[in-house]
Amino acid sequence: MSQENTTNSSYTQEPNFSQLIEHDIKQLWQQREEGFLQSFDKKQLYWCKITSPQHTKAIVVVNGRIESCWKYQELFFDLFQQGFNIYSFDHRGQGLSARLIDNKQMGYVAEFQNYLTDMHDLIEHFNLSQYQQRFLLAHSMGGAVSARYLQTHPEHLFDAVAFSAPMFGINVPWQIRPIAITLTQVLAATASKPTYAPGYSDYYPKPFEDNPLTQSEVRYRWFRDLYEQKPELKLGGPSTHWVWQSLMAAKQCIQLTRQITIPTLVLQGGKDTVVSNAAQIKFIARLAKTNPNSKLLLINDAKHEILFEKDELRNQALDAILQHFANAGR
Repeated sequence: MSQENTTNSSYTQEPNFSQLIEHDIKQLWQQREEGFLQSFDKKQLYWCKITSPQHTKAIVVVNGRIESCWKYQELFFDLFQQGFNIYSFDHRGQGLSARLIDNKQMGYVAEFQNYLTDMHDLIEHFNLSQYQQRFLLAHSMGGAVSARYLQTHPEHLFDAVAFSAPMFGINVPWQIRPIAITLTQVLAATASKPTYAPGYSDYYPKPFEDNPLTQSEVRYRWFRDLYEQKPELKLGGPSTHWVWQSLMAAKQCIQLTRQITIPTLVLQGGKDTVVSNAAQIKFIARLAKTNPNSKLLLINDAKHEILFEKDELRNQALDAILQHFANAGR
């Protein structure tokens, strides 16, 4: 489906966003099932699903750092309207899942591997075997988690994956890039307790005018308001330990591309300053050598949160994702 023949009525649009989020989207969100799954180390992991017995296809949405299922209500609504059942969860240490250290605002994980174990356990819990097709849609850090999950769980049931601005590298200053893993490892090892990575602090909502996430004011203000209404969702910057673990995982995503064998789409935001676009290009170039069904789509003017962008960019992304999933079923 090209951008030209996009029927904008297929998805929520900014002019009617405020009305829909208070009515139709809210109504569907209130019909969700939700709960907590106890992880291997006794942490409570939040999950939710929105399903209809008529739907034969499922999407597991894997969100990014500082995010929560609650933030994705509009996307869940749009995908559900397209005939998909939706499953999602909050990563350990954020959203409604258990926080892991005393400072509940600090992004932390003991080992990146724990995210993969959680994802495996939650997907087992969802029991997706009844569906004709199953897809993965993963954003940012969720992209790294999902790539590593696919690489380490060859028995998975997914038919295709779409990555939105995946974290296959973090956007660090070029001077630090060659030593970033060593530097963060040393900083993490020498701290007596988890500390924020340099330049980061507790949750702080940047003004819309200088936010690095989206150019859609109505979507940005809605999710910042949501975090004020539900302050338990708030998460601040990452710890040096998290950055160290994530940089190592991102490197593995690129090193082990041959383990990803299903059709793969990478959506890249041309104005993304959060993750490394160069790393995404490296990932897809390596993957294409062993996986002919892989491609990168550059969405020129998009910032990091492509699925929360202004309509013309978000529509393009959703069209590409749905076309990618439809092609995988042929």
